[in-house]
Amino acid sequence: MKISVVIPVYNEQGNIGPLVDQVYDALNPSEYDFETILINDGSRDKTVEEIKEQKNKNVVLIDLRKNYGQCPALKAGIDYATGDVIATLDGDLQNDPADLVEMMRVMKEKDCDVVTGIRAQRKDGMLLRKIPSKIANSLVRKVSDTEIIDNGCAIKVFKSEIAKDIPLYGEMHRFIAILAINEGAKVEQIPVNHRARVVGESKYGLSRTFKVISDLILMRFTNKYAQKPMHFLGPIGAGSFAIGSLLMVYLLILKILGEDIWGRPLIFAAIIFLLGGFQLIMTGITLDLLMRTNHESQQKKIYQVRKSESI
Repeated sequence: MKISVVIPVYNEQGNIGPLVDQVYDALNPSEYDFETILINDGSRDKTVEEIKEQKNKNVVLIDLRKNYGQCPALKAGIDYATGDVIATLDGDLQNDPADLVEMMRVMKEKDCDVVTGIRAQRKDGMLLRKIPSKIANSLVRKVSDTEIIDNGCAIKVFKSEIAKDIPLYGEMHRFIAILAINEGAKVEQIPVNHRARVVGESKYGLSRTFKVISDLILMRFTNKYAQKPMHFLGPIGAGSFAIGSLLMVYLLILKILGEDIWGRPLIFAAIIFLLGGFQLIMTGITLDLLMRTNHESQQKKIYQVRKSESI
């Protein structure tokens, strides 16, 4: 079994050498067949030079043309990985590569598809990191209807076929365990070691909050309605159309009774409800047809099989 350790790095000068050494020591070549894939996400310091100095340590460099962001960099590493198991780490030395061995043991013993870490004793600031993280994780659990305790923990282990099937874009790497669950994966969580950053500084602050919230809403929608958008837009459109129709009937009765209805705000509201409802219904039908065309043209399956075996 081959293991691919995928690590996006951006301006991590000073961390590369210790990081590669720790992965090499944790996954002893005499015990594991592994590769350490370092994705340089447009670093402007000497990160690339330090990566190229890591000779004879099973290191693969993927040098992106520019700074695309953590999510595209992670996706690039997963796409290039050749292992049967894909592990992910941050490049700041806060994750402990020694935890990978225990995570792979749990994966084998519990026959699961993904093992994700829980930073039990975080070495981060309370006000700007720990408290916002707890609030965010609580919100994500409620919105996604999952039990992932620590979505921000980067150390994870996946079966290769699961990792390569996960759609990653935007800030979706934060929800990669949830996306795996959406793909039908069985996920286990275990406590992992977390260390304080020694060299460099965090590249990700509170400014990402609104991006993460936007991606959370998108993830919720795609998870529930990606294959049936009409189920979301249809009831809203039908409700709007019904309200518009009732208002029109009411106005018609008033007209029959001899009242002047032209110019009343209610008539404009009725028209808006009618047209809006009709438009939502037609949009839902169009999206349904596009979804079916997309699946049929690319021969995409609408299901995922964990395994098949003769009994």
